[in-house]
Amino acid sequence: MRIVADENMPALTPFESQGQVTRVNGRTLTRDQLKDTEVLLVRSVTRVDRALLEGTPVCFVGSATIGTDHIDRQALDDLGIAFAHAPGCNARAVVEYVLQALLLACHKQGRSLRESRVGIVGLGNVGGRLADWLNALGVTVIGCDPPLARAGARAPVPLDPLDAALEADLISLHVPLTRDGDDATHHLLDAERLARLGPEQTLISTCRGPVIDNRALAARLEQEDAPLALLDVWENEPRPDPALLDRVFLGSPHVAGYSVEGK
Repeated sequence: MRIVADENMPALTPFESQGQVTRVNGRTLTRDQLKDTEVLLVRSVTRVDRALLEGTPVCFVGSATIGTDHIDRQALDDLGIAFAHAPGCNARAVVEYVLQALLLACHKQGRSLRESRVGIVGLGNVGGRLADWLNALGVTVIGCDPPLARAGARAPVPLDPLDAALEADLISLHVPLTRDGDDATHHLLDAERLARLGPEQTLISTCRGPVIDNRALAARLEQEDAPLALLDVWENEPRPDPALLDRVFLGSPHVAGYSVEGK
């Protein structure tokens, strides 16, 4: 079996017992590199779509990621290509990062976490676990997850509309990046919603950069009554807006889930 894998994926050794592994640059992967390939292993930096795969012998794509916005799932289905990813693999690491971010923000703003309200937008693998941890710490949590609410699924906290979550003292985003439908999350926090956040509030994002309109956030953070912002994800990664990077309280390069266990 012939396997092409992103050279930055850890622990590829087990695959070498299954076939010939070729390591490639995931950012510059081309169709020509797949002409003799049956298995493709990627990270979030590789756009996997019909243009990349059609006419190749690839029959399986695996992504070492939680999110799938870099994968055209419909194209894979149409082409009969199997797919798997790793939802929840680094959820604990992200929650640990967010908990530290919450504590840093509280210290900066002179507040107690236990006496603050935390709004969690998205109660999946990461947001749900964060809610569990905060519940255990006695922190008031305001949850928001419209798809979960419509499905009548169990959530660790009562589910409220987005506007209610955005009134919390600290707001943490944990949604997938989607661009279509009633629950589209692209620029979920646009200029209008960002304008509602005040100087006593904190915004944390560890999900996907385009969930926040980065240009609008950079402009908002320039104002005197701006909220505190802590970002691990950015639009146009790996080249975020320098102006936004300069204005956030804490910025990191999409590494919240980069624990050894998560990898």
